[in-house]
Amino acid sequence: MAFAALNLENRNNIQKQAPVGFSWTTFFFGFFPALFRGDWKWGIIIGIAAFVTFGLSSFIFAFFYNRLYIQDLLNNGFKVKNYSGNKALIEQKTQIKLRR
Repeated sequence: MAFAALNLENRNNIQKQAPVGFSWTTFFFGFFPALFRGDWKWGIIIGIAAFVTFGLSSFIFAFFYNRLYIQDLLNNGFKVKNYSGNKALIEQKTQIKLRR
């Protein structure tokens, strides 16, 4: 279960919330959570991997998909607006430095 959440915003004031930690939704629903978040790249990658591995890859992706999603948002110009949860643990799991 995600133990924290990051609220991110880009310069066009588009806001997204990203959970930090294990992705239960990816574990149970495979590539659908990525598609619902608009993360087409990882949705397709997870979908192809699930097809090739008969769904077993969803278990593996559940451990690190949320981190991949956060890193993609940061690379696309989003900045962390605020967060909920333990700052040190969030920084450790996401490998980013939070201000505040």
